[in-house]
Amino acid sequence: MQNGNEKTASVTGLGAKGRLDVRKMVMTAILGAVSAALMFVAFQVPLMPSFIQLDLSELPALIAAFSLGPVSGVAVCLIKNLVHLLVTSTGGVGELSNFLLGAAFVLPAGLVYRFRKDRAGALIGSLIGAAAMALASLPSNYFITYPFYAMLMPMEAILDMYRAINPHVNSLMDALVWFNIPFTFVKGMLSVVITFLIYKRVSPIIKGAGSP
Repeated sequence: MQNGNEKTASVTGLGAKGRLDVRKMVMTAILGAVSAALMFVAFQVPLMPSFIQLDLSELPALIAAFSLGPVSGVAVCLIKNLVHLLVTSTGGVGELSNFLLGAAFVLPAGLVYRFRKDRAGALIGSLIGAAAMALASLPSNYFITYPFYAMLMPMEAILDMYRAINPHVNSLMDALVWFNIPFTFVKGMLSVVITFLIYKRVSPIIKGAGSP
C-alpha cells in the first residue's frame, strides 16, 4: 500500500506526464499548421521545369522530430497534407507523395537524434533523412505522382519540359535521376541548414523549458 507521500508523488507524476503529453500534442498541431502555411509559399528554382517548385514545409517537421520526437515529426507531415487536401488540385495524389517523402526525411533524422542528442547526431540524422527522402522520391514520383500528371498532360509533353533544360533526357527515369533526386536532396538540406541556425532559439519554446 502507498502512504500519503507516495500517493501525492504518484498523482503529481501523472499530472506532469499529462501536461507534457498535452503540450506535445498542442505543439505538434501548431508546427503542423506552420508547415501547412509554408507549403503554400512555394517558388520556382533555376534549372528545373516550371511545375516543380520549392517550399520549406519540411522545416517545422524536422524541428518537431528533434524537439518532440520522430512520431511528432511524421505527424506534422500528416497534418500539413490533410490541410492541403481541402484545396488539392491532384485528388490527393500530390499530398500522398508529399507525406511519404516528408516522413522518409524526418523519421530517420528524429530516430538518430533520439539516440545521440548532440549536434553530430542531429547532423548525421539529417543527412540520412535527406538522402532517404531523395531516394524515396524516385519510386514516389515514378509510380504515384507522374502517372497522375500523365492523365492531365501527355508524358512526352512533360519530358519536353525537362529536355528544354537537358536535351539528353530520354525517359521519365532520366528526368527523375538527373533532376528530381538532386532537387529533393537540396530541398531537404535547406531545411537542415535553417534548423541548425534556429533550433537553439525555438526548442525551449517548443519543449516548454522552464515551465512548471
